[in-house]
Amino acid sequence: MKLGSLRDGSLDGMPVVVSRDHATAVSARIVVANWQLALEHWSDTSPALESLYVALNKGRAEGAISLQGRVFESPLPRAYQFLDGSAYLNHAELVRKARGAEMPASFLSDPMMYQGLSDQFLGPTDDILAADEAWGIDFEAEIGVIVDRVPMGIAAKDAAAHILLVVLLNDVSLRNLIPGGVAKSFGFIHGKPASAFAPLAVTPDTLGAIWDGGKLHGPVRVDYNGECFGRTDAGKDMNFDFPALIAHAAKTRSLAAGTIIGSGTVSNRNRDAGSSCIAERRMIETIETGAPKTPFMAFGDRVRIEMVDADGQSVFGAIDQRVRQA
Repeated sequence: MKLGSLRDGSLDGMPVVVSRDHATAVSARIVVANWQLALEHWSDTSPALESLYVALNKGRAEGAISLQGRVFESPLPRAYQFLDGSAYLNHAELVRKARGAEMPASFLSDPMMYQGLSDQFLGPTDDILAADEAWGIDFEAEIGVIVDRVPMGIAAKDAAAHILLVVLLNDVSLRNLIPGGVAKSFGFIHGKPASAFAPLAVTPDTLGAIWDGGKLHGPVRVDYNGECFGRTDAGKDMNFDFPALIAHAAKTRSLAAGTIIGSGTVSNRNRDAGSSCIAERRMIETIETGAPKTPFMAFGDRVRIEMVDADGQSVFGAIDQRVRQA
């Protein structure tokens, strides 16, 4: 299934089941009021939602609407919890190499993760707001999963069964505000504003061969101001798969249904693939030339993030945002 939330003025948007070709949708409110409730009662709600999806793709769904001109929210406009990892160690290695530091051995076995803002997410075409370009505005193309309730202490081998939906996101970062937060040894706050999500959340069975149960394989296309910036493969060089990230997140607590787990910036060792964030390109420039050359985002700059399958079909729809002064 492909699920989304249309903007309708409510806090959680109108939950809709979306056709395979992203052309039409049907309201899911005949089944459930919002996606958070659906996730909390997935075994009860998913069969009816699947029936809507089948009927919609056969052209038989009552009340089907065209999506032309419709505005999407994030699939979950808000969530109880967003935990973002750093599953691609190439990214972490570049950070340290650029400043002449070695990567700690613990990073190879213990994922990094922070708790991000989740009471509000940006829609796929919402502006990225910042008061000052000096904050170091950056995008980060990532894959994420949405889980049902996960018990505390779950093993990674059992965690895959809790993945209900897969998503694509832009984890917005304010790079120049992050060091001050890190120096306090108390986590990110100012450096991590609201993230944006592509229009659609997709069930693993709908992804077919590009989903292997723990990783999503395929190119993440990042275009910056109309030019190719990155074509990284989300399934390559991912040192910690999603079951491992879920198990890490649930080590000392259970996870509520609707918790979102992010992969961290998709990063490939093959530099021909480009980058999924500006910071990584700047790190490579520093390693190769001694100094970064690519500036962070300025007001008016535009980023587009999308993933396509082997047939060239958009998997989640696109994130397409501009930076605007708050």
